[in-house]
Amino acid sequence: MDVLSKKEFEALSEFRFQLRRFERFSENIVQTYGITPLQYLLLLHIKGYPDRDFATVGELAERLQAKPHGVVALISRCEENGLVQRRQSDGDKRQVEVRLLEEGERVLSQLAALHRTELRSLNGVFPIPLINF
Repeated sequence: MDVLSKKEFEALSEFRFQLRRFERFSENIVQTYGITPLQYLLLLHIKGYPDRDFATVGELAERLQAKPHGVVALISRCEENGLVQRRQSDGDKRQVEVRLLEEGERVLSQLAALHRTELRSLNGVFPIPLINF
């Protein structure tokens, strides 16, 4: 196993600091919109799922790195708040599709724009440029 240099430790420390700073920003800003950080991530992963406008419970569990039963409870809370809707898949009746409702789209769009601004403020902090969006 390679031993890291002092500069590598400094870079890793700075990365973790900036990552945590961004997470803290996110935690604080989503709560001002009346949702939890996990609810925001759920909305983001539904909207951001590649090539379609929904995601299944299993796909969301993977994206959130959580157990499916926990994700079902999270979806239920978002459903109660009028953010998402569950629907049985037309193609595979065993699958449940989770889709954003209009209110979920609205909240997500506003929060994502704020996150984008914060992410852009981190450009130049890392040796590798952040994604450009």
